[in-house]
Amino acid sequence: MKVTHFADAKPYEAPNHYDMRSLRLQGFAPGGPQAFWTGLSHFLPGGGAGPDASPLEKVYVVIAGELTVTVGETEVCLKPMDSCFIPGGETREVKNHSNDVASMLVVMPYPPKN
Repeated sequence: MKVTHFADAKPYEAPNHYDMRSLRLQGFAPGGPQAFWTGLSHFLPGGGAGPDASPLEKVYVVIAGELTVTVGETEVCLKPMDSCFIPGGETREVKNHSNDVASMLVVMPYPPKN
């Protein structure tokens, strides 16, 4: 078992994100998951990500507040415990339109090894 206490989670920079702070909960460390990593993103009011695409699939789970996720012509507002799957290569945008901080778990596979 590999435990990461919240107080020990390390911040990381996510490209093309703004007004957002993120913590790595699991992954990218010895003894952790081999196929994926998990992060926690806190989006300030007006904060967001994208639009952009990644070759890697991802799962988002909103745990506090509300976040709008847009893929193509589809826009959905995710509330606590709502989740979505974004296939690899699909352009997405995430936006916090509220005046509250919104928090989201992110689960993604590791990038391919070169």
